Amino acid sequence: MALIPATILTGFLGSGKTTLLKRVLTESHGHKIAVIENEFGEENIDSDILVTESKEQIVQMSNGCVCCTIREDLREALQLLAAKRRKGLLDFDRVIIETTGLADPGPVAQTFFMDDEIAESYLLDSIVTLVDAKHAAQQLNDRQEARRQVGFADQIFLSKTDLVSAEDTDALIHRLKHMNPRAPIEKAHFGEVAIAKVLDLRGFNLNAKLDIDPDFLKADDHDHAHHEHGEHCDHPSHQHDHGHGHHHHVDDDVKSFVYRASRPFDPARLEDFLGAIVNIYGPRMLRYKGVLDMNGTQRKVIFQGVHQLMGSDLGPEWGEGEARESRMVFIGIDLPRDILEQGLDQCLV
Repeated sequence: MALIPATILTGFLGSGKTTLLKRVLTESHGHKIAVIENEFGEENIDSDILVTESKEQIVQMSNGCVCCTIREDLREALQLLAAKRRKGLLDFDRVIIETTGLADPGPVAQTFFMDDEIAESYLLDSIVTLVDAKHAAQQLNDRQEARRQVGFADQIFLSKTDLVSAEDTDALIHRLKHMNPRAPIEKAHFGEVAIAKVLDLRGFNLNAKLDIDPDFLKADDHDHAHHEHGEHCDHPSHQHDHGHGHHHHVDDDVKSFVYRASRPFDPARLEDFLGAIVNIYGPRMLRYKGVLDMNGTQRKVIFQGVHQLMGSDLGPEWGEGEARESRMVFIGIDLPRDILEQGLDQCLV
């Protein structure tokens, strides 16, 4: 039986997750979706679009979707749904997990890799994060959970952009890209988003292409030159505009950086180094991913990880005339960029 794709929907309180979810559930798109609501006393899916069928907290929706409310373990809910599907008691072809607004998506994502029973039934597709454009600046400043949700995202939707100026929206997008250059950012007006932007994003697929916003790479080189006054200075007066045409510089603890190398990696050295780094900094490493040029193989090596969990796979061959360049992106909380870069440099042939 094919694995059931799962999407984690996250976002801070009031960012519009429920609005987006309702829209996905009531639209006629031919998908049979099971929703797991990881309740935390938040507004939950309206009972008027649900038909409760038993005390088991599993409810059937008018368009054939299923909803399961959990107050206990996510693992149990996933196992229950998979078991009912195998027995033919429930019919669904994918799962969306709506996390509470205060949740760190990391442990939710790890459930899919660490639990063999879950891994045999489900395939984690992506983490979709909603960001409330009106309150984001404050939330990102004050709450690490909000910053982590951005760092984990494979796709970011901005809600309530109609309530803020275009300039504020641009500043927010700029900030989010520095936190996470992997995730495309789209505006979502009252949950109106194309279903293709929510499902089957293949964010955790090793062979999915490594998307890094090209402007981010340009900005990144620029930041590097101004390393000494920006990166490590958190002096409050430092949040002014440096007149680079950039918006106000806010020093978030969730940051990303891109590493590139044109010489191939020595596989044994790289494995040792990454193993050591993940051991030490794993809890602070939110998402990391790369396309690597390894000595001794004609094929690209694709690797990615979440926290301490890391995997790699052989990708396609390097194309005729294609520059063999390794590119990696690291997204994490106060990661020591200089240690990572020096260490990676020492793993090159």
